[in-house]
Amino acid sequence: MRLTIARADLARILSGTIKAVEARNTIPILSTVKLTAADDKLTANATDLDIEIKSSIAADVETDGDTCVNAALLNGIVGKLPASGEVLLETKDNSLAISCGRSRFKLQALPAGDFPAMAEVQYSASFEIDLAALVLPLAFAMSTETTRYYLCGVYMHTYAGRIKAVATDGHRFALNAIDSAEDFKGIIIPAKTIGLLPRETVQFSVSDSKIRIVAGDTEITSKLIDGTYPDYERVIPKSNDKLIIVDNAAMRAASDRVALVSAEKARAVKINAVAGRVTLSVNSTEGNATEEIDAEYAGEELTVGLNSQYLANVAGMFPPGALKIFVADAGSPILFKADLVPDMLGIVMPMRVG
Repeated sequence: MRLTIARADLARILSGTIKAVEARNTIPILSTVKLTAADDKLTANATDLDIEIKSSIAADVETDGDTCVNAALLNGIVGKLPASGEVLLETKDNSLAISCGRSRFKLQALPAGDFPAMAEVQYSASFEIDLAALVLPLAFAMSTETTRYYLCGVYMHTYAGRIKAVATDGHRFALNAIDSAEDFKGIIIPAKTIGLLPRETVQFSVSDSKIRIVAGDTEITSKLIDGTYPDYERVIPKSNDKLIIVDNAAMRAASDRVALVSAEKARAVKINAVAGRVTLSVNSTEGNATEEIDAEYAGEELTVGLNSQYLANVAGMFPPGALKIFVADAGSPILFKADLVPDMLGIVMPMRVG
């Protein structure tokens, strides 16, 4: 293999591709990026056996070929080369020679034939979608507890002409939806894959075991979480009849300020609603704090407790402006909505506060 490529182009495809590589690997080949030169382009490929990322870019290829080298090391070297330089890559024996200006490097290489390839599958549906816009707002609610592995991702399914996406960890819940004529079985996209999504419209393909995401010259293939997602409709409150309307930014800022004096890890905040205002307060061994914000509320005095971080997470889903908070009582799940994004909702479980 011998080729010349602009340093900026090489840096771009490496930085995106090697996100699939785990920092710690016991299998040497999984620490590498596979480089393939053919048809006047360079293709970089990396995998952790669950996710595979492949990116291609134009290059001046003199000799076709392929090789595997340490992904982090190659990326680090390219990142330090002159920004406007041209990089010469050439395989020699069991190594990859890298030249740029007066800089010369040689990296040990592994055979490209040892690089694992994901098995091909038949995709049942393929369509264009801004997947990141649909699921990234929900990422905060994904569980990190591996004992409930089926919650460690975002659940997507189609229903009545819509694609719905859901995430929950049992304490927080988030849902987003879009209109769509597509139809596919419910899937659970792993958290790592969610973090790699391009922020643009992509070509999205779905099968029972894998998804494929194509954006420009980058292709991400990911295994799905094999599990049964719980019936989330049961946790969405249907009888929360008390409505509080506040300014989203004001609520989040006030909650964050008063929570500073909380001695508890959960940083619980008491929210008291009366006609025309909401008072947020914290009483702890470290001190106490209160803050009032304007609110639209016409019911009887109401008090609930919330984890301030969970409140910030859920409120952060919604755009600036009016935030609607639906409450049944102090012990029931609290529902959040906003008229500007009618397809989105959030839920937070309450806490006991003194």
